[in-house]
Amino acid sequence: MRVLVIGGAGYVGGHVAHELKIQGHHFEVLDNLSTGFQELVPVYSELHIGDAYDVAFIGPILKKGRFDAVMHFAALSLVGESVTNPRRYFESNVSGGIRLIGACIDANVPVFILSSSAGVYGEPDKVPISEDCPTTPVNPYGATKVSLEHVLASYSKAYGSKYCALRYFNAAGAHPGGLAGELHNPETHLIPNVLRAALADKAVDVFGGDYPTRDGTCIRDYVHVCDLAKAHVLAAESLMAGHPGGPVNLGSSTGTSVLEIVESARRVTGKCIPVNVKPRRPGDPPVLIADSARARQELGWKPQYTSIDDIMRTAWNWHLRNK
Repeated sequence: MRVLVIGGAGYVGGHVAHELKIQGHHFEVLDNLSTGFQELVPVYSELHIGDAYDVAFIGPILKKGRFDAVMHFAALSLVGESVTNPRRYFESNVSGGIRLIGACIDANVPVFILSSSAGVYGEPDKVPISEDCPTTPVNPYGATKVSLEHVLASYSKAYGSKYCALRYFNAAGAHPGGLAGELHNPETHLIPNVLRAALADKAVDVFGGDYPTRDGTCIRDYVHVCDLAKAHVLAAESLMAGHPGGPVNLGSSTGTSVLEIVESARRVTGKCIPVNVKPRRPGDPPVLIADSARARQELGWKPQYTSIDDIMRTAWNWHLRNK
């Protein structure tokens, strides 16, 4: 299988590139390096540096590469920024994404894998959340993901291309061999912020201590990034084999609270990690847990990391190497 990994210098995209190599697939990486890091790109891959939404740039790459699949990770993803500057998000994620998908169709790329998000569900009425739950995002970032999913579904019916929208819950951890990990700037994810606090012997901010949960803090579904990477390869292989696509949840189907994340970090790091409880952030649902039955049944996906301490340990080792 020949794959173009767009955004392959980022957190999830970098791990997917390494997984493609492990599985023996040919792949190339395309990234503009605006938020990605070249050191996360496997040294043995071809790297195209440029704008995935510039058809004049990406069109010849797609046609020359004769790719079986494109995996798209290159989207703006800061929820807060999407609220204050929605125009930037819709123009980039949606308008740019449409140009990219069109270029793939023009180049006869049969399979498109979209990095989507549990943010498409907004504040769900029930948990665990299945793919059939309503998509009612509460912020522009989630809305851009829903919009691009609709585009892919319509194009698939009209032009015969296949797609899979992989709806991540909370990606976490790092490659156990130290090949890749989180290097976001700014960092908005909980686990790296807790570990940064541990390294600096500082307190970590916790937003909201009065949710209707077992300890008053938000509960989320954490899935190891290497398990996510495996799911992308399985999704592409599944579509190439003729199986149906569409939306697929990727989560552990287990909920862990914010304070339980801090406790895990304390166990793994040996640090006390004080907590500052601050007011809730608008739009944070109390509980988000995936029903990942479709991924298990249709893709044959089975997460290897089932312990939050094991996930935390890989992230901590990455932070120790890159502090």
